[in-house]
Amino acid sequence: MPYCRCPPRSLDLRLIQARAGSMPTVFPHDSVGLVTPQTAHFSEPLALACGRSLPAYDLIYETYGQLNAARSNAVLICHALSGHHHAAGFHSADDRKPGWWDSCIGPGKPIDTDKFFVVSLNNLGGCNGSTGPSSIDPDSGKPFGANFPVVTVEDWVNSQARLADVLNIDTWAAVIGGSLGGMQALQWTISYPDRVRHCLAIASAPKLSAQNIAFNEVARQAILTDPEFHGGSFQERGVIPKRGLMLARMVGHITYLSDDSMGEKFGRGLKSEKLNYDFHSVEFQVESYLRYQGEEFSGRFDANTYLLMTKALDYFDPAANFNDDLAKTFANA
Repeated sequence: MPYCRCPPRSLDLRLIQARAGSMPTVFPHDSVGLVTPQTAHFSEPLALACGRSLPAYDLIYETYGQLNAARSNAVLICHALSGHHHAAGFHSADDRKPGWWDSCIGPGKPIDTDKFFVVSLNNLGGCNGSTGPSSIDPDSGKPFGANFPVVTVEDWVNSQARLADVLNIDTWAAVIGGSLGGMQALQWTISYPDRVRHCLAIASAPKLSAQNIAFNEVARQAILTDPEFHGGSFQERGVIPKRGLMLARMVGHITYLSDDSMGEKFGRGLKSEKLNYDFHSVEFQVESYLRYQGEEFSGRFDANTYLLMTKALDYFDPAANFNDDLAKTFANA
């Protein structure tokens, strides 16, 4: 499920001083500018739904805007399956692209940093700075790999609540997320109803369908059966299950577009002017799209993290504890 896109805004530019003593760098006038990720370390064990616990862990996060004196204007951004903490602004003057939701976060934008203090983090099990499968297991001195515990949406929300405590934020003005991020926003209203005033769940659902779970399983099998996966210990061998990741992402992108929208976007358009009548050429535009997405994804995402994230999607079903009654599930929201 992809994030919704906010309407494009003016590209008027303003000068923002990158750092003390540096030359001014030009960023869009409605950008949050340069941002520096921060890391919070937690030494208290976190009990997980799977029955295991993390004895200690790190969460990497970014903030945009200013927390007001009443500490009442904080907004939490929850990322989707392949997302991370860098939601807005730039990490350096050389960055070609801003954060993944920069079109929505910034001065005067829908999530207005002139009004709100915005927090965006990389979830546990991620591969962008928070403790996850590629982190070193203190017990073995090697990367966790497939030994990293399975985490759930509820586990993420509990870890996010601890981050809120560190930031001295008692209540979120809003918790916002799309797809898997929307599930986290929904879980906040169940786990901590008194700590969130508004929930914005975008392109999300209270549970996956059987078909959704089936597509996720096909994607996982593509990774698990890649010879370079090595039972999840590929990092120690200096390889990645590239083919498996590519196929998993290609399957995912088929589910991100409906049949109608895929038809409108690609139709039966050809990549070149004629068919090649073989099995190796990229002939249709939709084939080119899927291969590009798979290639790009396989170079930046961790395979074990992908397995964890898809399982978190599959497991999310809070209404199961309330006889599948959504009204009862969210009665305290």
